[in-house]
Amino acid sequence: MKEDVVSMDTSVADRIEIADLFARFARLLDEKRWEDAGTVFTDDVAVHSPRGGELRGIDKVVGFMRQSEVQGQQAQHLTTDLLVDVNGDQAAASAYSLVFYYRDDQAPHFTGGLRMAGTVVRTPAGWRFREQRITPAWTREN
Repeated sequence: MKEDVVSMDTSVADRIEIADLFARFARLLDEKRWEDAGTVFTDDVAVHSPRGGELRGIDKVVGFMRQSEVQGQQAQHLTTDLLVDVNGDQAAASAYSLVFYYRDDQAPHFTGGLRMAGTVVRTPAGWRFREQRITPAWTREN
């Protein structure tokens, strides 16, 4: 019985840390803190998206994020409906994201919904994205 409780505590802690990983990723994007990419990605991360194609390695991912910046445009990412399936030191994780693009002190001019799915792994520094697939669901110009 005690082993079951320890296992459940570990599973719950892992799920909370993975949920925090998704939140940290959203904040990194919103705050354009590209230098902190190592706090959410492994060095060998693979990101697949319609805009960036297939990007392999943290340097390529960071380069794409920097290049994608639009002067004067801000973003707000809201992550929801997180699903996590932990299997030891890795997990399949997916979530939906609503993204609002706006200019300072103005209402959003563009909104989109997307699905993020992939693999996260436990590292000595905590959970990190090893693979991420980004699939747009819809967009709307406001």
